Amino acid sequence: MAPVVPPLRPDRLSDPTRRGYEPMIVATTNEVAGYRVVRHLGVVRGLTVRSRSVIGNIGAGIQSLFGGNITLYTELAEKARSEAYELMVQHAAELGANAIIAMRYDANELADGITEVLAYGTAAVIEPA
Repeated sequence: MAPVVPPLRPDRLSDPTRRGYEPMIVATTNEVAGYRVVRHLGVVRGLTVRSRSVIGNIGAGIQSLFGGNITLYTELAEKARSEAYELMVQHAAELGANAIIAMRYDANELADGITEVLAYGTAAVIEPA
């Protein structure tokens, strides 16, 4: 039977000392060089849904007239990825992991201007090889 995982709390993001967790090794590979996987704990995820305000959309529209990087949308995308990542790390720590392997991002537009960002991977306990 899978362990019961408490709900993720966005108010506990970004500061490892506030979360009370050790630093997490996160890798996009299936293994971490110099370590061996002692135990796989299962899939972990962090999910956030974001939208830009009407004012933000107007500002981004003006930026798009001049071409180049649309910083308002870049900032929104970076904030969404960061929040999804932190939620995933929190989820893994709550399971007792000290690493996440095979980490990936996924993003989908749920409606016009509303985007879902998912960070996911396999929670694991690793130790030096």
